[in-house]
Amino acid sequence: MNKVLDLFGFSPEINYRIEILAGLTVAIALVPEAVAFALIAGLSPLTGLYAAFVMGLVTAIFGGRPGIISGATGAIAVVIVSLALSHGAEYIFATVILAGIIQVIAGVLKLGKLMRLVPHSVIFGFVNGLAIIIFMSQINEFKTS
Repeated sequence: MNKVLDLFGFSPEINYRIEILAGLTVAIALVPEAVAFALIAGLSPLTGLYAAFVMGLVTAIFGGRPGIISGATGAIAVVIVSLALSHGAEYIFATVILAGIIQVIAGVLKLGKLMRLVPHSVIFGFVNGLAIIIFMSQINEFKTS
């Protein structure tokens, strides 16, 4: 079994030097991403940094799988924009906590295997639509007065 794991880059023993370097790399890349997505959502950059820190901390405590990077995503930023505009920034924390609870329940019930039922064209369409929405939200930054 260990030979199979080694073939795919998974090793039962932990190399702390590699883990720390990987964590620092992700943390450095996460800072501009968190600030950018907070600005897209119409929130302060400090809110994005706090959210990214808490998400990284929770992921580090509860663990994950090799190769998983947890951080802010464009899909969340796009949803948060409409939530912040309609209800205010106060509801964002409750929404994120509820989303986390739903994800934990889905993990416990092993519902991840249902993603196999989603066609690749739907996934590509979602990602492309997300890119268009993010691009459209940035057009105002290029306008001059």
